[in-house]
Amino acid sequence: MKLGVVFPQTEIGSDPADIAQFATTAEELGYDHLIAYDHVLGANTASRPDWQGPYTSESMFHEPFVLFGYLAGLTEAIELVTAVIILPQRQTALVAKQAACVDVISRGRLRLGIGTGWNAVEYDSLNENFSNRGRRSEEQIDVIRKLWANETITFNGEWHQIEDAGINPLPEARRIPIWLGGMAPQVIDRVGRIADGWFPFLNPNLGQQLKDVHRSAEKAGRDPTAIGVECIAPLNNGSDQLKNLQDIGVTHVAVVTMNSGLRGAQQHIDAIKRYRDAIGDIVG
Repeated sequence: MKLGVVFPQTEIGSDPADIAQFATTAEELGYDHLIAYDHVLGANTASRPDWQGPYTSESMFHEPFVLFGYLAGLTEAIELVTAVIILPQRQTALVAKQAACVDVISRGRLRLGIGTGWNAVEYDSLNENFSNRGRRSEEQIDVIRKLWANETITFNGEWHQIEDAGINPLPEARRIPIWLGGMAPQVIDRVGRIADGWFPFLNPNLGQQLKDVHRSAEKAGRDPTAIGVECIAPLNNGSDQLKNLQDIGVTHVAVVTMNSGLRGAQQHIDAIKRYRDAIGDIVG
């Protein structure tokens, strides 16, 4: 099982030196990958007294593609993972282009996690449709994969029309792994049918949900064992909990240091050092 770390978006601050130190330290410690969350806009709760979302306009989010462009030049081996880019609120060809560029400058180290999101405020502000985001994301994935694989494409879909055009540069391997985030039944089915991997939340039903993914994959004529699975683990998840995840088929895990009472970049860095020492050789 591969061990990663979640970039502490909301708590690390904006000093480029701190951002660089967190990523390079994670690589030096032997973490396999670094995950970045995504939000473009935050809602002001002063004008929304009934707001229920976990993030607001006060929550800091470094834009993942820009962040990874910076970190690609400072690291050599650590995989750079979006978990997840909220794909349907973004222009499809632009995401394909940004991802391809990150993949090129990182020498093939990008894994593109995508999801449909929960924040209608972002969709409205970005002039995208919140209600059809799930179905639209499937067509987006198809478009993106075709743009990565071919110098030019012609595509006529329900939401996309491209006439003999393409992106340049293309990814090194003409493909980038696409993993999906989400727990809804339709997402689980979509993972089995078309995804390279899945980001589920830790929950008591994960074992059954993995079986559902495998069933969907088999129905689509795919090898279920080729689909990766990554969970985000809090700092208090020790080696026993990680071994349990490994036993049910989780292939990747990433430790998250946010919301643990840490203050400043150095405390987050110290936390991932302690965690790496504590879990021993169970992963990585």
